[in-house]
Amino acid sequence: MLVAACGVGGLVVGVLLWVLVERVPDRRSLLAGPFPELGTAFREPLGLAVVIVTGPLFAGVAARVGDVWALPAFVVLSAALVLLSAIDLRHYILPNRIVFPLAAAMVLLLGGAAVADGDADPLVRALACGAGAFLAFMTLHLVSPRAMGFGDVKLSFVLGVALGWFGVGETVVGLFLGFVYGAVVGVVLIATKLRTRKDHVPFGPFLAAGAMTAVLVGDVIVDWYRG
Repeated sequence: MLVAACGVGGLVVGVLLWVLVERVPDRRSLLAGPFPELGTAFREPLGLAVVIVTGPLFAGVAARVGDVWALPAFVVLSAALVLLSAIDLRHYILPNRIVFPLAAAMVLLLGGAAVADGDADPLVRALACGAGAFLAFMTLHLVSPRAMGFGDVKLSFVLGVALGWFGVGETVVGLFLGFVYGAVVGVVLIATKLRTRKDHVPFGPFLAAGAMTAVLVGDVIVDWYRG
């Protein structure tokens, strides 16, 4: 019942996310009506994708996250990553208006889960993984600013915290898969001449895809790797 409820709720949230996709980049009020975006979400391909993806993601997260106290954090993460991916695909930005509140929400929600469970170890590990991911991505940004934008660096902290809750292995898997997805899609785009080597391809959606893969099946991948 929880999985089904989260799946249906995800479809509803997906429609609401389209309002944010349309308004956040332009810094428009999020609460001022009317809301024509609620209708256009089903008419635009990207809007429809946002709705369709969010529902199954919510259901998958509900099935994967065994700790009911941690579930709100990963539901919020799923919604935010779908939102950020859509905005990055359209505008090539990862807005601070989303990334910073998301970082705070993840720390607070996972902190609350740690208190409720009476176990601080996952939270400490999550914060350490977040710091490690941020330092690694910051180094890449300093070495090659064109290849790694600062928005991706800020997002890496959030992803490190989220994946670190499950384990260091899941963190490595999630971030690594982001690069793999980006490389594969980049090669395909160049091979099909839809992009050239000089064209910019937003990296945020690939980081989001890698992170959500690790959230959903990261333990399976880590167990397979360890034999």
